[in-house]
Amino acid sequence: MNYKALIIEDEPAAARRLEKIVVECEPSIKVTGILDSIKSSVEWLNSNPMPDVIFLDINLGDGLSFAIFEKVEITCSVIFTTAFDEYAIRAFRHNGIDYLLKPIKIDELKFSIHKFLQQQIGRENTIQNNIRQLMGSLSGNTDQWKKRFIVNFGDKIKAIETTDVAYFMILEKNIFLVTHNNESFGINYSLEQLEEMLNPDEFFRVNRKFLIRFAAIKSMWSYSRSRVKLELNPAAPDDVIVSTERSTAFKEWLNK
Repeated sequence: MNYKALIIEDEPAAARRLEKIVVECEPSIKVTGILDSIKSSVEWLNSNPMPDVIFLDINLGDGLSFAIFEKVEITCSVIFTTAFDEYAIRAFRHNGIDYLLKPIKIDELKFSIHKFLQQQIGRENTIQNNIRQLMGSLSGNTDQWKKRFIVNFGDKIKAIETTDVAYFMILEKNIFLVTHNNESFGINYSLEQLEEMLNPDEFFRVNRKFLIRFAAIKSMWSYSRSRVKLELNPAAPDDVIVSTERSTAFKEWLNK
């Protein structure tokens, strides 16, 4: 299957390099347009079919690209690119599936594209799902949150109740569900999809690799750059450190 991409970048050399490495990283992605401003992007998006993914520079010549979302309903995935990291939280509020700092590293771009492709598998309409979940939460309806996961181990199939999940993690590019009993199962969901399915009062995405349940937090320590280091129960195979861009939201989540 081929996917259509739009690049919005006001530096011509950076735009050409991004187009080149995107196609090299994933031949199924075809760049259908390269734009360099908020004005031209709004005009293009209002006149053409929505692409599958937008590679969006935050700082454009005529302002911050978040202004595009105020003028056009963006219903596709967005991978933000920028030389600065202070806009990360705003980026993830606008369909952002990743946030790449310039100069863009090929390995990080590959990871972002992998996340995008995972999001497309079995995706009916992520944006509409978000809206339904939001409306459900506003109306007090808690039935929309996922109650269990069906997993395979060997020749057997097992149902894991969501209440038995301690955290989800990425390990060697695969997604694993880890229970409070320290059982681990591979699952066919991305962390982005899981965020949409799970009750945000109970689960929080602390960084690119971990989506944790509040009940799994054993200890917390202050860490460098205002971050927080976590000890989970059961113990995680890697250090679990709340990323800089998520630290403020994480502390607000703890204080609900």
